[in-house]
Amino acid sequence: MKANCWYGKHDVRVKEVPDPTILNPRDAIVKITLTAICGSDLHLYDGYIPTMEHGDILGHEFMGEIVELGGRVNNLKIGDRVVVPFTISCGNCFFCEMQLYSLCENSNPNAWMAEKLWGHSPTGIFGYSHLVGGYAGGQAQYTRVPFADVGPIKVPTELTDEQVLFLSDILPTGYMAAENCNIHPGDTVAVWGCGPVGLFAIKSAYLLGAERVIAIDRIPERLRMAHEKAGAETINYEHANVYDTLMEMTGGRGPDSCIDAVGMEAHMPGPLYAYDRVKQALMFETGRPIALREAIMACRNGGTISVPGVYGGLVDKMPLGSIMNRALTIKTGQTHVQRYMRPLLERIQNGEIDPTFVITHRLSLEDAPMAYQIFKNKQDECIKVVLSPN
Repeated sequence: MKANCWYGKHDVRVKEVPDPTILNPRDAIVKITLTAICGSDLHLYDGYIPTMEHGDILGHEFMGEIVELGGRVNNLKIGDRVVVPFTISCGNCFFCEMQLYSLCENSNPNAWMAEKLWGHSPTGIFGYSHLVGGYAGGQAQYTRVPFADVGPIKVPTELTDEQVLFLSDILPTGYMAAENCNIHPGDTVAVWGCGPVGLFAIKSAYLLGAERVIAIDRIPERLRMAHEKAGAETINYEHANVYDTLMEMTGGRGPDSCIDAVGMEAHMPGPLYAYDRVKQALMFETGRPIALREAIMACRNGGTISVPGVYGGLVDKMPLGSIMNRALTIKTGQTHVQRYMRPLLERIQNGEIDPTFVITHRLSLEDAPMAYQIFKNKQDECIKVVLSPN
């Protein structure tokens, strides 16, 4: 089969690789009909995530058709059309039973690696380094899905693949980011980053009762989509001081909640960005927490900071005094995707949200190397790429 494989920084190649096979009675083999490039895939592409190996198959946002099943998967059948969550979760451990699926204790065979870096291991993740299991990803024609009796959700025939694809990751991620804000009617929520996760966080904040959402970015097409498609007020941080503007827009109080949907490769004008850029290049810190610092400083007293943006390890110059002295709450985590898939599927069916609005590029799997380039370099007004492998 063909798959998009990692060979180093800014080097991905579509190669012929062996077809996946059933390894465990709870496995399924999925013939992939649609897959996508996630913003967090760029952290792999840019070389910031350790333990990648040459030939690793990328991709954690995908869906398709069941073509083979292990003997213990009784809730699916051959031919079912399914969306697969990026979190690989057993469904039986302490955390899965609490619906904290991204903390599954049984799905990361390389837990010892994660424990050295983070103290404890999260779940296994498709196509996202050996630190989280070394699982082959979904930017391929076929993928093996472990714990298939827990993860995949069957898709109603009346919905298209594009309408449901993002249940695999970015729609639940944006929704959980908004849910973590504990939004009350009338709240103002500020969202840093108008990529797909940020856009879904905006839409989700409104679904959960926010009165105003203010979106912060620098890319014109992202800001335009945040305003026209998601209904946010916008700030271009290259044209305005974010903190001062937010204070002016909120009567000096600050947003009730702030969402960092940017993560470890944030940008900003000025010397602090250069400082972070140098430290990250020298591996003295593993992320540039520019958006997170701004969110902490701007959030109102007693407010909540929600962090769906990916951070890999250590960061520098965090305003811990601001967090403590102003009684801020920080909530974060990889998304507990299985918890959200069915409720969000129902919202799609009810017409409350149409996730397809974020798609700007529809390409074939063979175009993946080019797609990574234009997505990374924000060319051709690229916001979200969907790939067809078969």
